[in-house]
Amino acid sequence: MTVTSYTNARLLDFQREALTEPTTVTTDGDTIASIGQLAPANAEIIDLGGQTLMPGLIDSHFHVVAHTLDLWSNAIAPDSLAAFRAGAVMEELLSRGFTTVRDLGGADLGLVRAVEDGYIDGPNLVICGKGLSMTGGHTDLRERTDIRPDALGWRLGNMGILVDGVDNVRATCRKLLKEGAKFIKVMANGGVSSPNDPIDSIQYSDAEILAMVEEASNANTYVAAHVYHDAAIRRCVDLGVHSLEHCNLITPETAKRAADAGCIAVPTLVAYEGLKLEGAALGLGKAEQAKIDVVRDRGLESLAIMRDAGLSMAFGTDLLGQLRKYGGMEFDLLAKVLSPAQIIRSATEVGSRLCGLEGRAGIIKEGARADMIVVNADPFADVTILGEPQTYLTRVIKSGRTVRETAHVRGGRL
Repeated sequence: MTVTSYTNARLLDFQREALTEPTTVTTDGDTIASIGQLAPANAEIIDLGGQTLMPGLIDSHFHVVAHTLDLWSNAIAPDSLAAFRAGAVMEELLSRGFTTVRDLGGADLGLVRAVEDGYIDGPNLVICGKGLSMTGGHTDLRERTDIRPDALGWRLGNMGILVDGVDNVRATCRKLLKEGAKFIKVMANGGVSSPNDPIDSIQYSDAEILAMVEEASNANTYVAAHVYHDAAIRRCVDLGVHSLEHCNLITPETAKRAADAGCIAVPTLVAYEGLKLEGAALGLGKAEQAKIDVVRDRGLESLAIMRDAGLSMAFGTDLLGQLRKYGGMEFDLLAKVLSPAQIIRSATEVGSRLCGLEGRAGIIKEGARADMIVVNADPFADVTILGEPQTYLTRVIKSGRTVRETAHVRGGRL
């Protein structure tokens, strides 16, 4: 095992919302071995010179198979091509400091194993398999005149599978869990990128969602739901759904209800900014374009509502295809409402809970996984620097191994 000591490292102190004095963090193989102790005699020494050493970032809402915004094109690509494309997307994410990614539909166990076995130099991948959609729901990409029962199926590049009826839902959940899913994803509300479902449409019956919740609970995990509209959010909370994705149209009453139930929300505001900027040019249909402003205009308000209700929030981007380049903008949007400490926690500690990695990822402590990043700035002073890796990110450490190192950055701020 390789032993490495990072000296003169300043860590995050959430109690003070400030950086610590310089200290030493030692890793042994893929594990953090010690903090604040002298470097062992056999350690490789890396002097960080007072830079910030912090946990690797976690994106809790991503689709690594969404190579392009043209979702049909993704879905019909050969699985081998979809896998190579996903690998490139994952390597890009790791280079930006994301050492763990929760995939909300599409990725399979093969991509997880490809990272674990070293074929893809990407983040740890936590998967749900395919998102569950009813006929006519959020991942039903067929035009109204297309009467094929399910032209997309289980292709790797397809983000969702069409499933109707309680028995079919149960069987599909069991199949997903057997094939490596760490949680279940349901499309419980209308969406922007699907052609036939209004934003306020309620999707699936109570009985079908309850079946998903029961199957997930039996496997000691949870259900995550795609939801925008307040009625859909409230219904999911009451049915036992744990992870609430997007939540742009949430009300204070529902946010408090979700907080009391111990739910975690994952706002993805930058997705709608990207779609507004380039959706039409990249081929988004008129029906889809008309729905963007409905959710985009309430995004910042929803952040304040959830913050005031005490609803935990994890960091997510949900950027598809060519819009991935806007990923750093999510930090700018969150910073308009949330404090730097709240945003950093959302991209580390809270994300680790959703990924089932609490205490192992999203934290620097003895015994945790050695997934860390080094930034030449103080994120408590300006959290938006985390969205500018080209300027401030100087090192990415994954499982104790440096996977990115930048010798020169354009003006750090410490």
